[in-house]
Amino acid sequence: MTPPTSTEAPETAPAASPAPQQAPQQAPQQAPQQAPQQAPARSSRVPAGVSLAALSLGGLAIGTTEFASMGVLPGFAADLGVSVPTAGAAISAYALGVVVGAPLIALLGATWPRKRLVLALAVFLVVANALSAIAPSFVPFVGLRFLAGLPHGAYFGTAAVLGAALVPPERRARALATVMLGLTIANIIGVPAATWLGETLGWRSAYVAVTAIALITVLAVATLVPNPRDAGGGSIKGELTALTRPQVWLTLGVIAAGFGGLFAVYSYINPILTNQAQVSATIVPLMLGALGVGMTVGNVAGGRFAERAPRATIAIALVVYSAVLVGFVFAAHDPVAATAGLFALGFVGMSAGPALMGRLIDFAAEGPSLAAASFHSAFNVANAVGAAIGGLVLAAGLGYDAPAAVGAVLPLIGLVVLAVSVGLERRTARR
Repeated sequence: MTPPTSTEAPETAPAASPAPQQAPQQAPQQAPQQAPQQAPARSSRVPAGVSLAALSLGGLAIGTTEFASMGVLPGFAADLGVSVPTAGAAISAYALGVVVGAPLIALLGATWPRKRLVLALAVFLVVANALSAIAPSFVPFVGLRFLAGLPHGAYFGTAAVLGAALVPPERRARALATVMLGLTIANIIGVPAATWLGETLGWRSAYVAVTAIALITVLAVATLVPNPRDAGGGSIKGELTALTRPQVWLTLGVIAAGFGGLFAVYSYINPILTNQAQVSATIVPLMLGALGVGMTVGNVAGGRFAERAPRATIAIALVVYSAVLVGFVFAAHDPVAATAGLFALGFVGMSAGPALMGRLIDFAAEGPSLAAASFHSAFNVANAVGAAIGGLVLAAGLGYDAPAAVGAVLPLIGLVVLAVSVGLERRTARR
């Protein structure tokens, strides 16, 4: 999955120009400003796979704290004296923290060495989740969930740039996939385990578990992730240039639209499965495990696909994603078919992730951390858009087949945005 040994280079090297295999497809408009790509020089005895795995632990902590809150929501609602609908504000607060924190922290930490910033964000995760576990009442708890969301996107963005700097250019897409692996594994192991702890030992224990994972991340990154030769970060001005690149905004548009279909279904998956597939609520978490497995396998496969044909990987994933959502309208009526459909949703959705992340980093030029962090802001926009659309069709009385049917349109909108992006890319390359 990753090279057997670690390699190091200036951290911004991966962002400077596309990997060799991507050259025919990727011709960022900033190419004249980019430095020639050079192979990293070996100077660490820690295998690259081990270093990338250490970085992915933060994703396990982040994914667990984000989604486990949904599983323990009834517990903290009862304990903190609020209704279940009111308790949902804590989940919204986390999502708002992600959207705000990703670009803000990427800019504020632009001049920091990448490893130091990753460590600081992991420590922030430890503190925010530890305080969430001892929150005395609901209002402070909501505030702490907002704070816990702040490092989410910035951690992944900075870890992606740092991880990509530790491998040769041709291995970058797989390195990006490995950094994201913890987030997908969280849906298989972390979230069910934290939910079980919350049910067994009380909701606070779920956040204690996340605190422990985040603490392990701090230790692992500190000891197993080497410093690139050029240990410095970028600059605020350099990072801000990412916001001036039309291709960055177009790629973020692909993410925000293309992933919305998943959340149109996922946000209402419990009532969809209990009503359409006639399964009990206790079976739903087991069926959702198929989604997590699909996301994990799709993420790994997507890293390999992106090395061969990044643009085609994104385009094919969007088309297939729309088809899978249409198929889920029918699959949701049978438990076995619904489980297979959830696996497919996870697989196809995550298979485009490494290619999209790589595209953002390439076009961002001097602002790779901000662009990579913005990936997660766009993903949370998709979350909000998909959930809102799913809620609207349900409120209109169109039934539980409607979220998947309407959600199938969103990847096609993402495909249109991608076509605009590729068209602009080709016109720029001919100049």
